[in-house]
Amino acid sequence: MSPTPNSIANIMTDLPHIDIDLFNRPALDQLQNVQPIIHAPRILLLYGSLRERSFSRLLAEEAARLLVAMGCETRIFNPCGLPLVDEVSDSHSKVVELREWVQWSEGMVWSSPERHGAMTGLMKSQIDWIPLSIGAVRPTQGKTLAIMQVNGGSQSFNAVNQMRILGRWMRMITIPNQSSVAKAFLEFDENNRMKPSAYYDRVVDVMEELVKFTLLTRSVSPFLTDRYSERKETAEELMKRVNQQSI
Repeated sequence: MSPTPNSIANIMTDLPHIDIDLFNRPALDQLQNVQPIIHAPRILLLYGSLRERSFSRLLAEEAARLLVAMGCETRIFNPCGLPLVDEVSDSHSKVVELREWVQWSEGMVWSSPERHGAMTGLMKSQIDWIPLSIGAVRPTQGKTLAIMQVNGGSQSFNAVNQMRILGRWMRMITIPNQSSVAKAFLEFDENNRMKPSAYYDRVVDVMEELVKFTLLTRSVSPFLTDRYSERKETAEELMKRVNQQSI
């Protein structure tokens, strides 16, 4: 059984700044009534280059094939025509499409080239068009994320490191594993399929891990993302509305 407010009050005598009515002690019994989500995991893939033979796109397409084979439903967003952030309003068709697909998804894959030691501007622009909140909805919070990068030269991790920071900032569950493909131009054949290699095996590992994390967390996302500070803020906003109506 969960502790009563009185028992919490006794335990928390040294925490005078806590609002006891909003404080929650997480417990496994809070998950007893969670209804499992049974449809195919929904994964959105973003890539960071518009080149005709974009290796970040080819890597995303290879990942999508694996995800479908693992039972997922996938969508790959085409960033061609997506304007720079703040260049147009968020009613632009490509912005609307991106945001709708983000809300549809339960997990995401970000695949970027490393350019000048960083992710590409196109990759960052797509992420920047995704707001932390749309009204009362947080489009990315609690969703899973896998990150991958392609390199023109030797293996590097600058882009995935940056994307990992962004994933945390977007309140996503960024999985521990990641992929970095060195000399990507050597890793795809004339049919634009990835050749067998340790790099390919790592992509399989990353997608498998993404699916597992998505299956484990999507049903309990409201539990995982429920925060004291946001409950407190919501209560304060409610009080303000009530007070304003009573004036």
